[in-house]
Amino acid sequence: MTEAETDNRGPSLWRDAKFRWLLSSVALVGVFEFLSLAGWHLPPAVGAPFFAAIILAVGRRTILNGLKALTKLNFRSINLLMVIAVAGAFYLGQYEEAAIVIVLFALGERLEQFGIQTSRSALQALVDRTPKTAMVKAGSGAQEVPITEVAVGQVLVIKPSDMIALDAQVTSGSSSVDESTITGEPIPKDKQSGDQVFAGTLNLQGYLEARVTKLSSDTTLARIIETTFAATKTKAETQKFIEKFSAYYTPSIILIALLLAIVPTLFFAAPFEPWLREALTLLVIACPCALVISTPISIYAAIGNASSRGVLIKGGKYIEAIGQVKAMAMDKTRTLTYGKPKVTDVIPFGEATREHLLACAAGIERYSEHPLAQSIVEAARAENLTPHEAKNFEAVLGKGVKANCVVCYDRHHCIGKLPFITEEHLAQDEVVARVSALQREGKTSIVVSNDREVEGIIAVTDELKPESRSVVVELDRLRVHTVMLTGDNRAPARAVADTLGIREVKAEMLPEDKAEAIKELTQRYGVVAMVGDGVNDAPALALSSVGIAMGAAGSDTAIEAAAIAILNDRLELIPFLIRLGRRTISTIRINTALAVMTKFIFVVLALTGMSSLALAIFADVGITVLVILNSLRLLRFEPNHRPTA
Repeated sequence: MTEAETDNRGPSLWRDAKFRWLLSSVALVGVFEFLSLAGWHLPPAVGAPFFAAIILAVGRRTILNGLKALTKLNFRSINLLMVIAVAGAFYLGQYEEAAIVIVLFALGERLEQFGIQTSRSALQALVDRTPKTAMVKAGSGAQEVPITEVAVGQVLVIKPSDMIALDAQVTSGSSSVDESTITGEPIPKDKQSGDQVFAGTLNLQGYLEARVTKLSSDTTLARIIETTFAATKTKAETQKFIEKFSAYYTPSIILIALLLAIVPTLFFAAPFEPWLREALTLLVIACPCALVISTPISIYAAIGNASSRGVLIKGGKYIEAIGQVKAMAMDKTRTLTYGKPKVTDVIPFGEATREHLLACAAGIERYSEHPLAQSIVEAARAENLTPHEAKNFEAVLGKGVKANCVVCYDRHHCIGKLPFITEEHLAQDEVVARVSALQREGKTSIVVSNDREVEGIIAVTDELKPESRSVVVELDRLRVHTVMLTGDNRAPARAVADTLGIREVKAEMLPEDKAEAIKELTQRYGVVAMVGDGVNDAPALALSSVGIAMGAAGSDTAIEAAAIAILNDRLELIPFLIRLGRRTISTIRINTALAVMTKFIFVVLALTGMSSLALAIFADVGITVLVILNSLRLLRFEPNHRPTA
């Protein structure tokens, strides 16, 4: 933690002793500065030691750093500028000016520290939520031990209202768990035996026992904290440029100030002291404080905002990149869809009824582990149908299943793809036509037959996420071209794309094909994002300007592969991230423009002899405060909920 104290509402300047001390110092020195402007000064024998004491008390670190920079001839140091300004003011007998310069500079530095601390408060909250101890099962009871001493395989005892200490798998009990720390999602998740729980999440109701799956240093929360804080050290391209610019800018200002003090005296016989005063004023106003902090505070604030919503951004450059995206490639399965098949149509033929067809198929398919089979079983369960009893179950790899239904009059049944059914039976023309029609709709047809004829068709498709359509519409409004990249067959891919409004589709793609597609899109559009599940899409995620992994909670592969990881699987956060990136870029530009414009105006005033040290430092601190306040607005930037088609 930094110097300012924090509570659950974040850092507060008014609880910071150093800020209060600096504010008191500014008020005290300000009184003497005002009196000096009115023509009243302390006698030099009193004023010099009095203001020197204030300067050393408030700015001793600045003075020390400035002197170190001078011994190393480091003319890029802002602290060196302050030392030169203070020394020059003392030489001129302007003790009040010297004190106000150093006190206001120290206040500006404290405000800068507060701005960075505030923008990182959302990230620090992750650290604060990390449990330090865990209740571990020991014999018939439990004992509290430090989490660093808990081994994989030990069993956690998790009572209601306990913070879960480590990533673990539930072995007994059931409860609701608040996972907002990890995912940003406010709705609690139901947990029962076999489910995963994460460190730093809150058990709300029931009693749980869970077997530890990761050490404290490897938990999802630990990885998120590590990656997020590393992200704040990954500099944005704008920040790199400004720091490089400042490295040349500061020495140039020192040279100009030196010429301003010497040239009029040597070549135009002008008095030395007035031009020395203008040179010192130029040094003070030229300090690039606001310019240097304009980018990092904006980046920290944006990363903190995203983190609080369950989005992990791995560096400032990706905030800028997502705001510049012109095209977005999206995987279909587990990105636009749930990646879980769902029954959409139950079509009986002949004398079979819909309920009879579904109950019979569910009774046979419950012996199969295939996802399509399980979707039929779940559909029957959702309609409260009792699955038929079956015997002599046989699975034919890649084709379907066979079994005898105890309930049906015609006992022998085959369930599977149409070619499998036609190995034993002729399929009516109506069946073939219906299968073809369903295929054009992007649906998979599961045909059910008895020992005489086809009884019906059950159509299954990968269920679309309800927000997918609105996200594509929103991306279109943001003028981001959307492309679907999928390994699925062309017909279902095209059907999903048509439903969502995606005009460009590339289907039947292997991971290396997706990577090539990203290269081609980058040539066409420049800045391209890729959205996928973070595992089979890893090559495409890595090659894109911004790789976005969906549903990455608990997935080390996703967190490693992507530049941005959406931990809670909320697809609607993607348009928000684009808006946040664009707002961050515009905020940096506004901050930079304000800083440069203010510097330019006061440099002109200094060169024409119309400025002063006090006015210069007031302007410098003022623009620093404006830059900080403008940057911190990104912490409260909200998604723009527009009506969607």
